[in-house]
Amino acid sequence: MIEYENLFKANEPLMEEFRSEFDKFLHSGWFILGESTKSFESEFAKYHDLNHFVGSASGLDSLIFSLILSELPKGSEVIVPSNTYFATILAILRAGYVPILVEPDIHSYNIDPTKIEEVITDKTKALMIVHLYGNPCEMDSIMKIVEKRNLTLIEDCAQAHGASYKDKKVGTFGNYSAFSFYPTKNLGALGDGGGVGVRSKEEADTLRMIRNYGSAKKYEFDVIGYNSRLDEIQSCFLRVKLKYLDKINEIKRDHAERYFSGLKKTFICPQKQEGVSPVYHIFNIRHPERDRLREFLLNKGIKTEVHYPISPHRQKVFAGVLKGEYPICDEIHKTTLSLPISWYHSKEDIEFVIQTLNNF
Repeated sequence: MIEYENLFKANEPLMEEFRSEFDKFLHSGWFILGESTKSFESEFAKYHDLNHFVGSASGLDSLIFSLILSELPKGSEVIVPSNTYFATILAILRAGYVPILVEPDIHSYNIDPTKIEEVITDKTKALMIVHLYGNPCEMDSIMKIVEKRNLTLIEDCAQAHGASYKDKKVGTFGNYSAFSFYPTKNLGALGDGGGVGVRSKEEADTLRMIRNYGSAKKYEFDVIGYNSRLDEIQSCFLRVKLKYLDKINEIKRDHAERYFSGLKKTFICPQKQEGVSPVYHIFNIRHPERDRLREFLLNKGIKTEVHYPISPHRQKVFAGVLKGEYPICDEIHKTTLSLPISWYHSKEDIEFVIQTLNNF
């Protein structure tokens, strides 16, 4: 059986280093906001060309914190792609703002820049883009709109660690960038975690207070905060894994190239863009008989996933909140299928998946 993902296998090559770091962590006696978290924040900021990086407990909290730091007027509208994961829209609502959906480009699956200005109103104050599946958005067009309309730009980089657009890392274009270290990510922890990239030291200091009850000094509270800290133990593991992130990304790119060159044209592959370097957190194809194809692959010993089966505007919880019809989003969610592309998968695994797909 070729599994879609197996987190033991994905982390097995790093187990000895994990054990060594865990032993140091255990003997340190310091389990919250210690030296490992400080070191990881610094190392990740350097790797990702971020001015400052502050850890949090999850990717969702990182999105919420980005919006809090933006200090938008009450009732502000925040533009967001219609086909993003649930958490992106949830963060906008949790922060007290109004999500305005924009359809994606059917080829890249990222927000379509040509449709953004159609929904801008006097209440539009921010644009939250998502580098979906690890594929960077079309940043040249987006930055022109942001500058023209004086919008706050927030990048959801939860799936795009190490991805770049024309030699510039994602997360470095916007005012804020939110990351997730959920275990399945290319840079995944052994539990939950996230963080925010910010431009100034003042914002970083504010964010460190917000994540820690609103406190910069023990028992003194300056702002209304949260309890959302990147665990020291996860920072230990992430520091180990960060050293291998380029290798992980390169293996996944190699797997993607095999899919691109080997799959029949009956399968719709994600669009390749000139000068853009995706990291293929997810490699999705589209097919009109997605469900039958998925069953066929499972019967042949290949597990797949669907990211995501239900469009956000069709989720029960958003009824009456997200208004309008989004046919491109629906088409993507109805036909998309994610193929195995973990860094532990062998070339032979990928070739078998290709061969089996071509026999469908």
